[in-house]
Amino acid sequence: MCGFKKIKKMNLKIFFTWWNRQTFGTFLKTLFFGKFVGKDEFGNKYYKNKENERWVIYSNNVEATKITSDWFMWMHHTIDKIPNNNEKKYNWQKKHLENKTGFKDAYKPIKIKKNNKLKKYETWK
Repeated sequence: MCGFKKIKKMNLKIFFTWWNRQTFGTFLKTLFFGKFVGKDEFGNKYYKNKENERWVIYSNNVEATKITSDWFMWMHHTIDKIPNNNEKKYNWQKKHLENKTGFKDAYKPIKIKKNNKLKKYETWK
């Protein structure tokens, strides 16, 4: 896609807010210097430039915990191999979930009921 078409598709939110996927500066950097390297299962797009700087354009909300562990390692120069979504995962590996703290889906430990009293933990014996 040429630069003009990208600018034409650009939303006005980009000028006034940073929390809608990317800032205007990131848009320009991606447009002129970014090389698309891949996309993860959440729709986040990953780019790099000639100086090997790496960045992500989030698909929806800007949430750092949406980056999977393999893309996280690539972003932080731990590995140089670009992650492949088609790689076979082991059956013991869980699917990546973003941090749900503060939402209704957040993890809440089970409370133990002992002697009709609710306890947050069970003491050792």
